[in-house]
Amino acid sequence: MSVDDSYFEQLFQESDDPWAFKKRWYERRKRALTLAALPRERYASVFEPGCANGELSADLATRCDRLLVCDTSRSAVELARQRLATFTHVEVMHGRLPEQWPDARFDLIVFSELGYYLDEQDLNRWIDRALASLTDEGQILACHWRPQIEGCPLDAEKVHAILAARLNMPRIFSHDEADFFLDVWSRDERSVAEREKLR
Repeated sequence: MSVDDSYFEQLFQESDDPWAFKKRWYERRKRALTLAALPRERYASVFEPGCANGELSADLATRCDRLLVCDTSRSAVELARQRLATFTHVEVMHGRLPEQWPDARFDLIVFSELGYYLDEQDLNRWIDRALASLTDEGQILACHWRPQIEGCPLDAEKVHAILAARLNMPRIFSHDEADFFLDVWSRDERSVAEREKLR
């Protein structure tokens, strides 16, 4: 069974930064690596489910024309709205995924630190929704903490294995270290240099 909404709501009731996104060098470094992994300098439309308090969202907002972020916790949504208030091209929505998937098309979906909270059935439904909403050259970035998290139905290795099997897209970037996995899949498999026609 996927982790219940009440788990996340309690976390954000107790702290406005339950995973210390703002304070820890680990988190700041991981955000920098996430942004560096993106093969395009700019995207037209980006979706970030599980936005938490909006720290990664604020960085993504500098790389796109439109950003939609979502969280299942109402407290997290309010924090994200405050964090992202200066970005006029960002929308923050409250909803549980995959059930309340937005009716829009995206050329990038950022799946960060969310997959292991889903059970396998919900993860597969999430993948189905993501694939249906990706543009013809769309990309999915996934980043997950490797150690097992108590109470989570999946771990990072399983999440990324399912993504690799189900997405049916070339994996154009992969980073593997003791703490986390970071992968990018793309319907357009050209390299960064090929996109710029550098020879």
